[in-house]
Amino acid sequence: MPAVVIVGAQWGDEGKGKATDILGSRVDYVVKFNGGNNAGHTVVIGDQKYALHLLPSGILSPGCVPVIGNGVVVDLKVLFEEIDGLEARGIDTSKLVVSANAHVIADYNRTVDKVAERFLGSRKIGTTGRGIGPTYADKMNRLGIRIQDLFDEKILRQKVEGALELKNQILTKIYNRRAVEVDEIVDELLTYVDRLRPMVADTPLLLHEALAADKTVLLEAGQATLLDVDHGTYPFVTSSSATTGGACTGSGIAPSEITRVIGIVKAYATRVGEGPFPTELFDDDGDGARLRTNGAEFGTTTGRPRRCGWYDAPIARYAARINGVTDFVLTKLDVLTGWDRIPVCVAYDVDGERIDEMPMTQTGFHHAKPIYEYFDGWHEDLSTCRTFEDLPQTAQDYVLTLEKMSGARISTIGVGPDREQTIVRHDLL
Repeated sequence: MPAVVIVGAQWGDEGKGKATDILGSRVDYVVKFNGGNNAGHTVVIGDQKYALHLLPSGILSPGCVPVIGNGVVVDLKVLFEEIDGLEARGIDTSKLVVSANAHVIADYNRTVDKVAERFLGSRKIGTTGRGIGPTYADKMNRLGIRIQDLFDEKILRQKVEGALELKNQILTKIYNRRAVEVDEIVDELLTYVDRLRPMVADTPLLLHEALAADKTVLLEAGQATLLDVDHGTYPFVTSSSATTGGACTGSGIAPSEITRVIGIVKAYATRVGEGPFPTELFDDDGDGARLRTNGAEFGTTTGRPRRCGWYDAPIARYAARINGVTDFVLTKLDVLTGWDRIPVCVAYDVDGERIDEMPMTQTGFHHAKPIYEYFDGWHEDLSTCRTFEDLPQTAQDYVLTLEKMSGARISTIGVGPDREQTIVRHDLL
């Protein structure tokens, strides 16, 4: 059976959690393959709203095995707080599996993240301060601590000592902070061992055997294409690979196993943190504020208000190309109800030259000004629409226009936050 990848096609917050949840009852495994608790998925089931940060969205689907892959960085305190919160609401989390090769966020990683961001001042990246970037840096510098290391105290202590030899120099001599004691880090991490041990597995082997047994595996990205460390708007990106390529390295599944790539894209665009955003609306009481209010555009993890703007077709085409998107899920179409005309960015003006695709350079993208085409809006309530034909004609035309511009078919349309408020044009599995 297939491995299916879900990726964000913009700057994140597109609604990947809802898409994963919709498919959850039809798949056997849901794997989070990158990131950490620096991003959140909001899933609405009936009158219940769930905010997930570190756990895969498949945790909410009975019968599905949720997996935290080797490409994830894990804050163990957050992991168990999130598990306890779901268990208190009657959600069974006993099937959760954690990769032995996933890296652990130590307390000193959070400290370095926060002080480094303050040190950058006006050049700050806009991180969440949760230690994600420094943990990935440790991984690449071969100073990281993996989940499996917690089960051998001698190895754990050696690795913490090695990391702190460098970290304490940075903290004390550059940032004027106190040195971190090895014992306090080791002692804290060891408190999680007994509870963690039953969850840990060789996840690449587990997933390989699942696919060989005709099981369906869904690979769920955190963050999004334009935040990918290689393919995003660098340096204003996350520290992991949030694209289809990252799904392979972050899970241990071979590229040949992937049969479908689902890109999640909003009917408009949002961004959190710093960095270029050509279609951004800067008004405090106009269309930008209206999109933010209508779409409840505030971060699941941080609560930060999201920057809002119009749909950017070159970005969608770029994401389709980088990821090999076979199907788009268009979310939050209902948020656009009430506009007489809806702008769509079809190209950019870069220093007087029309550019139809994403500019190659950071400078070009910073200077890009959107070239808009305008489409008729609608005023009807979309929340009860369940087929494409239920949508007003102008809403249908808007979807078909985005499909033509974006490089892949739009297979599913979200018309509200609940899992039932979904229009399926083409089956995603």
